[in-house]
Amino acid sequence: MTTRIVFLDRQSLPSHIRLRRPTFPHDWQDYPRTPPDEVVARLQGAQLAITNKVRLGAEQLAQLPDLRLIAVAATGTDHIDLTACRDRGIAVCNIQQYAVHSVAEHTLGLMLALARNLVPYQQDLLAGAWQASPQFCYLGHHPIHDLAGKTLGIIGGGSLGQAVAKLARAIGMQVLLAGRKGQAAGEGRTAFDEVLRQADVLSLHCPLTNETRGLIGATELGQMKDTAWLINTARGGIVDESALLEALNNGRLAGAACDVASQEPPPADSPLMQALRGGKLLLTPHVAWASDEAMQTLADQLIDNLEAFMAGEPLRRVD
Repeated sequence: MTTRIVFLDRQSLPSHIRLRRPTFPHDWQDYPRTPPDEVVARLQGAQLAITNKVRLGAEQLAQLPDLRLIAVAATGTDHIDLTACRDRGIAVCNIQQYAVHSVAEHTLGLMLALARNLVPYQQDLLAGAWQASPQFCYLGHHPIHDLAGKTLGIIGGGSLGQAVAKLARAIGMQVLLAGRKGQAAGEGRTAFDEVLRQADVLSLHCPLTNETRGLIGATELGQMKDTAWLINTARGGIVDESALLEALNNGRLAGAACDVASQEPPPADSPLMQALRGGKLLLTPHVAWASDEAMQTLADQLIDNLEAFMAGEPLRRVD
């Protein structure tokens, strides 16, 4: 029997990343991207669906009686209705620990860019400021700071948070792993509010859930040092973007760097884009995960997941 496989958003992986075909008999169909109103039509008759960010909700799943597996080509599953999947006997698997180095290195890069004011200096140089300098260097009006000796607060102590902690310690930072908000800190953790107060850099590495949505808002930003930087390479909804914009504009936070937004891509008038124009925010387009090495690991895991499911030994199930 031939299994029908549909990849709804193949364009989420660059064409130079090798995506091998499964070893079992199959009919493979992929689309660069799939708008919401075409999801059901494209998945008709498919047993296996692959999606990176295309949403699959209860209404859509109800119209797909042949579907047996949703293979998420990413770690996050907040765009999949897991309850509806359980009710319909649809398995869900994801990709795990594939971008540990990529996200950790990107996070460190964002910290360094803020601390060294790399973007403002680059902009000044493009405007000819170095050529106009009366001496060998151009110091401008952009303070430069070392990360060594600074305190890094990490919210989310999984593999990504631990990888960031390892890099941070290697350059001389003190690391505090935050406990859950509103709960007593367990062994090896520091109370959530205390981490906010002590951190020179606060980095987010937790999933987006009902518990973490809006986790960092006006109250939390108000507890941080006005010299602190916020880094978010997790999910956009974890941070109240309007509160972040206000904190940056009012000088209650020295700067921020985000790789994610609550709406992706963010509208031109969104709080993040407004903050970006203000010069205190560094924004990258959800690429912390996207080193070639990480994406190849993702592609290999994705096919491993399909083959394991068809062999009756499913891997990395999240449902």
